[in-house]
Amino acid sequence: MEIVDLSAWYGRRQVLYDLSLAIPDRAATAIIGPSGCGKSTLLRVLAGLVAPSAGAVAIAGLSPADAVKRRLIGLVFQDANLLPWKSALDNAAFLLEVSDRRLKRAETRARALEILKLVGLERAAGRRPSQLSGGMRQRVSIARALALDPEILLMDEPFGALDAITREEMSYFLLDLWQRTRKTVVFVTHSIDEAVFLSSRVHVMGVGPARILEALEVPLAYPRTEACFEDPAFARTEARLRALLLEGHGKVSEP
Repeated sequence: MEIVDLSAWYGRRQVLYDLSLAIPDRAATAIIGPSGCGKSTLLRVLAGLVAPSAGAVAIAGLSPADAVKRRLIGLVFQDANLLPWKSALDNAAFLLEVSDRRLKRAETRARALEILKLVGLERAAGRRPSQLSGGMRQRVSIARALALDPEILLMDEPFGALDAITREEMSYFLLDLWQRTRKTVVFVTHSIDEAVFLSSRVHVMGVGPARILEALEVPLAYPRTEACFEDPAFARTEARLRALLLEGHGKVSEP
């Protein structure tokens, strides 16, 4: 995934400015930055939901729109956005059903159940969203994205709506899921700890308008465990990211 001189405007307001970065294949990559800096806009450009005003985006040599058509991209939002009248199984099967009408219902449900097993929710397949915890609902939304077997998983602050304990549990879940599937994962987060713990590279964005301040490699080997939080390299990386965030936030343009 390669982004070159990307700019995006909303009306007369420039949100992204000459932004360039490369996302390595099969890696977990984090994007962090101050609120309102354009992180979600960048992810939506990658997902083909927002057209760039200038510059180029190539995903496996394709435009984002073409990559979506070929099912290369799965997208997970902060809110699970499940259909309340459908079971976890039917929610997980939903995108597969609407994207390929040739598949029989039994086939889509079998695939969805396989993915629910992957995310550890096969025993909750028959429950509706109201019967699931926040973390379980988000797992269903991830299963829904994975049902299409995308090569790239884009995640926009996927655990931001969860409480601290559930968020930590979901971080371990995502790390385990990535290590088992080796999808290319790009996730937006406000959590420095989360970015360092999960990713191999962190892109730090500044504001006024949004740009990449630095791409920082995380010097921690996989697989990662709780011991990583005690590693001096973790603390150094966290400190550098915190300094970059302060630098990026300090350049906000006054209206």
